[in-house]
Amino acid sequence: MNQTAKLRELLSRPGMLVAPGCYDGMSARLVERAGYELAYMTGFGSAASVLGMPDTGLISFAEMATHARNLARVLSIPLIADADTGYGNAVNVYHTVRAYAQAGVAGIQLEDQVAPKKCGHTKGKAVIPLAEMVGKIRAAADARAEGDIVLVTRTDARAVNGFDDALERCHAFAEAGADVVFFEAPETVEEMRTVAESIKAPTLINIVHDGKTPCLPAAELEQMGFKLAIYPSMLFRISMLAMQEELARFKGNPTYEPGDTRMGFEEIKDIVGFNWYYGMDEKYRG
Repeated sequence: MNQTAKLRELLSRPGMLVAPGCYDGMSARLVERAGYELAYMTGFGSAASVLGMPDTGLISFAEMATHARNLARVLSIPLIADADTGYGNAVNVYHTVRAYAQAGVAGIQLEDQVAPKKCGHTKGKAVIPLAEMVGKIRAAADARAEGDIVLVTRTDARAVNGFDDALERCHAFAEAGADVVFFEAPETVEEMRTVAESIKAPTLINIVHDGKTPCLPAAELEQMGFKLAIYPSMLFRISMLAMQEELARFKGNPTYEPGDTRMGFEEIKDIVGFNWYYGMDEKYRG
């Protein structure tokens, strides 16, 4: 069973899926190692980790597609990967979807923002007309027919045009062929409940602590009816804090000793794949 088939099978099961966000190969490995059935490649974390830049459309299609391929390659669980606006018009979207499918990505996320896009929980967003986005989804669906991949379509209209317009877009996305519908940044519990209950397609909720959406427990999100909950910034934020604190301890400290939270070198080598490499090397050594 390929990764897209695995993802479709997961989506067909009862209950809600939880996908932590990964932003590089190591964090992707750790998500799988922790026992999760699905991983999500965060655009915010990808822009930050690859370029050291904000998620404001500065990372290119080629960089994101390569990054998605690298993450998919180290996983044996499905990966849903952010593809921003599809990097152009409907024809560009067609090309992007095919490229992500060829990279081994199980699901692709496309959004209705004007380029250059902005992170969903930051200011300065604008959205394209609904008809234009429907055309993009139709192009994505045609590309899906050539190389199977799950289409996750997102609207950022809540912050631009209000709740009702965003909900209308979600219904239109489902009718146009989206597999999963992503209403970005609902601002109240009641809005979240309405989204989950009224959209016929499976719905995705994005949980960003300190963001615009209430951070409810996973059990409550599942009870509302959401099919998928992503936590894109969780690992990135934890790792940034840990690195910042360790660098501060080390700077100018001649008696520096690593903190107790340091991972052992043998465990690091195992996670990265040295033991796999040693086994393969022994198998094929002449």
